[in-house]
Amino acid sequence: MRERPTLTGNRLDLPSICDICGKPRSTGKHAACSRTRQQTKQAEWSAYMAELAAKRLAKQERRRYGR
Repeated sequence: MRERPTLTGNRLDLPSICDICGKPRSTGKHAACSRTRQQTKQAEWSAYMAELAAKRLAKQERRRYGR
C-alpha cells in the first residue's frame, strides 16, 4: 500500500521560494527542508489517501458484476 500518490507527468505546483527557510529552492540543498515539509504534511497525505481508498471502495461496490 502506498503512503503517497504517484507523481504525474505534470509540473509540480511548488513555489520557487522554499516555504521552510525562505531561500530560493534552486540554490543550495533543501534536504532538511524537505524532511520538515514531509513531517508536517503527513496528516494531509494520510487524509488524502484515505479519501482515495474510500472512492475506490465505493466504485467497486457500484459494479454490477464482481470481477
